[in-house]
Amino acid sequence: MARKSWIQRESKRQKLEQKYQWIRRSSKKEIKKVSSPAEKWEVYKKLQSSPRNSAPTRLHRRCFWTGRSRANYRDFGLSGHILREMVHACLLPGATRSSW
Repeated sequence: MARKSWIQRESKRQKLEQKYQWIRRSSKKEIKKVSSPAEKWEVYKKLQSSPRNSAPTRLHRRCFWTGRSRANYRDFGLSGHILREMVHACLLPGATRSSW
C-alpha cells in the first residue's frame, strides 16, 4: 500500500493540471504563432508563472487497488504484482497464467 500522503499529493497535482490545462495549451499555441523573440519571452514568462505541479508531465499513473506508482499496466490500471494475483485467482477473463 502506498503512503496516503503520496496519493493525496498526486490527487492535488491532478486537480492543478485540470485547472491550468487551458492556460498552458493556449500559451503554447501562442508561442508557435509569435515570430519575434521578445514576444516569445513574454509568453514563456506567462507559461512559467503557472505552478510547477500543474504540468502534465509531473503526473504519475497509480495502481487502482494499492496506489503503487511503479510497474503499472495501462490496460488494467493495476500494478504488476496485483495483476498477477488477480490472474492466478481467475478474476481477469482472457488473461493467461504464467509461472514467474
